[in-house]
Amino acid sequence: MSGRPLEGLLVVSIEQAVAAPYCTSRLADAGARVIKVERPEGDFARGYDGVAGGESSYFVWLNRGKESLALDLGQEEDRALLLALTDRADVFVQNLKPGALARKGLGPEVLRQRNPRLITCGISGYGETGPYAQRKAYDLLIQAESGLSSITGGPEAPARVGISMVDIATGAAAQSAILESLIQRGVTGRGCDIHISMFDVIADWLAVPYLHAAAGKPPKRIGLAHPSISPYGVFDSADGVPVLISIQNDREWAIFAREVLARSELIEAPEMATNTARVAHRSEVDAAVAQVFAGLEVARITERLMESNIAFARVNDLDGLIAHPQTTTAEVGVPGGARIPLPAPPALVDGARRLEAGESPALDQHGAAIRAEFAPAADAMDGPPLRQARTP
Repeated sequence: MSGRPLEGLLVVSIEQAVAAPYCTSRLADAGARVIKVERPEGDFARGYDGVAGGESSYFVWLNRGKESLALDLGQEEDRALLLALTDRADVFVQNLKPGALARKGLGPEVLRQRNPRLITCGISGYGETGPYAQRKAYDLLIQAESGLSSITGGPEAPARVGISMVDIATGAAAQSAILESLIQRGVTGRGCDIHISMFDVIADWLAVPYLHAAAGKPPKRIGLAHPSISPYGVFDSADGVPVLISIQNDREWAIFAREVLARSELIEAPEMATNTARVAHRSEVDAAVAQVFAGLEVARITERLMESNIAFARVNDLDGLIAHPQTTTAEVGVPGGARIPLPAPPALVDGARRLEAGESPALDQHGAAIRAEFAPAADAMDGPPLRQARTP
């Protein structure tokens, strides 16, 4: 697809797992050239599974459209090549342990001194400073440490969110900060140094339960229900189909009680007239809804909910997503030639979706070409930065 907004920009990323690759995959979708720097043994996400044409589902999803370069940063020659890359790059992303690159003379201050227009972005578990800075951090560990697991699942035990939500949220936050910085660079002509921690990102996303807990009312785990809205949960039809309904305000409650439940007397009942009252009397509200739904087949419930414009959903499994009429897919090529369909990038721009997902690279697939293109001068470790050819 031509005319993508980041065409002409060079992104270099020393990345593994999910958070940083998610960020740079979105930059690649927008047209940036992304050179993925891997250890000689490769991004360990390559070995997570083999369900995508023999390749890892995580790797195929997050590394489409990138070029792979294997470097051993313990070797002087490879460190010089990395500097030659970042001297000409617009964005540099890394999610190594805090301080790992600085100890090799490749910290952001060094890179940006050589290339003042460079935007550097470091992704970490707990940040660069503080008592947890040197701890290893993975998605589930942060889910547990942040308290996210404590409000996830049913009453019996904390649970993991079913996807790598912390990693994905962090990658999205990094992408957003990089795009903001590219806009700023277009004004000032200078890059900047960004730091994003997984813990900070998910703490921000937990702002509402945080405020409830700070007020002495910590949310309880209630499965497929909402801790501060009622009725908002799953109810079974007469033919055994679970239906999730959501009533957002008292006006909708009145419509729901009258037109779906056919029980107008519930509208003004003291324990149900307001959302606050319904939350306080959740068991009575749920019992009233469950009684009506249990007497109706799902087709009739669906008809009433649609006619009343009440929000609802089926409780699908992943096969339901694969077959869903709203699911749009794109194909990613994998080493060996297979084409793997996966959910397409979500943004519609001028009515079109960026469906050219590209190829998922083999380890060091582009190494020889990149080394030839960016061959550093003999004094690259100390030499001046190369002139930037691209604005913003």
